[in-house]
Amino acid sequence: MKKLWGGRFKKGINKEMEKFISSLSFDKKLVKHDLLGSIAHTQMLGKCKIITQEEKDKIVKGLRQLLKEVQENKIEIVAGEAEDIHSWVENKLKEKIGKVAGKLHIARSRNDQIALDERMYLKEEVLKILDLLKDLQKSLLSSAQKNLGIIMPGYTHLQHAQPLLFSHHLMAYFYMFERDRGRMQDLYKRIDVLPLGSAALAGTSFPIDREYVASQLGFKKISENSLDAVSDRDFILEFLSASTILMMHLSRLGEELVLWSTPEFNFIELDDSFCTGSSIMPQKKNPDAAELIRGKTGRVYGNLINLLTMMKALPLAYNHDMQEDKEPLFDTVSTLESSLFLMSKMIETMWINKEKMEKGTKGDFSTATELADYLVKKGLSFREAHKLVGKIVLYCLENKKILEELTLAELSSFHKDFNEDALKILKPVSAVEAKDSYGGTSLKRVKESIQKAKKILEENINC
Repeated sequence: MKKLWGGRFKKGINKEMEKFISSLSFDKKLVKHDLLGSIAHTQMLGKCKIITQEEKDKIVKGLRQLLKEVQENKIEIVAGEAEDIHSWVENKLKEKIGKVAGKLHIARSRNDQIALDERMYLKEEVLKILDLLKDLQKSLLSSAQKNLGIIMPGYTHLQHAQPLLFSHHLMAYFYMFERDRGRMQDLYKRIDVLPLGSAALAGTSFPIDREYVASQLGFKKISENSLDAVSDRDFILEFLSASTILMMHLSRLGEELVLWSTPEFNFIELDDSFCTGSSIMPQKKNPDAAELIRGKTGRVYGNLINLLTMMKALPLAYNHDMQEDKEPLFDTVSTLESSLFLMSKMIETMWINKEKMEKGTKGDFSTATELADYLVKKGLSFREAHKLVGKIVLYCLENKKILEELTLAELSSFHKDFNEDALKILKPVSAVEAKDSYGGTSLKRVKESIQKAKKILEENINC
């Protein structure tokens, strides 16, 4: 294994140690970013006359050839060839252009290189995640619009609470994911900071032009402190933190899809293409995609705790512990992107059982609150009304009746202020329409919410 160091060592490295410290098997994912960063750095060295124009041209040409070979899969990165992706690039470049490749490393360290590579990688991936989030929101919005008017039970404690529109339920997730998009957009600004030029920890004595490199690589800002730039990973931690919240939202939605697709609920049926069968029970149709999204949430939580724990006691500046930041990052990105894609497609293709949803609100006492509100409007305190309606519900349970079947005479036996209009509010559709406060579940308010959501998606620019 060719190394970028070794002059002060008398002995070669232990073979097990060599395998233990190597990161090439996973940081090869950053090869494109390492090459692009190296090209910009070399161009800057030439511009600042730190290397000659001839040297600059030769190095840049070699790096571009290497980039082309990597992108066209004409060259394989094999674990064990080098200590890390930076060493691999420099070694391969030396094979192409000779000793002048050694000048590539002037005025930089692997410490600021890796921080650059990770920031470039994460900038790209956050933009992909934002697009996937928007696709999921579009799927939710489309389903909400298509199924306007369908009434379903609303739940607290997984018990029937109050009836609401199915579209209102879907739009709750739309706005959860909108906050997730906001978090991703906001953290992008803190990723978009160029660390290159910080060198190992103290900066460099060469007359470099960091602004030029930033403009070449599309960074809006330059790190203010060289020590901070190479020793910090809070841009990754912030991404992982936002990702855990996003995965939690996906998991909650996944849980509801699993529940709703059971025979007991039978509110929806997921498309065959996102389900699997059983190896022993021929009748089974399992909601595997939704279950795995729910399950993989734990991986993302673990990745955040992994990195927080690794960073918590590191003295400044760089420590080799920080090599352990990459696998949690890469795993989170791949888990998040696949989960978002699959959830979007499941929502887009699921079948809605309107009859079963609406049947679920019949006889479930979920309009009891409307009855209490009715009495409040007649002058009772809410606590008095709550107690009285509780007695009405108990009466129904003891007499095997449902609220919608009660007569005016029965209601009046509990309170003299009940009139004919009290019977109308016991219907689920009336209860839904009564919830006309801003953000409520009435048809008018849900339509407003859908229109607002459309504007949000039309006007919102990723970063």
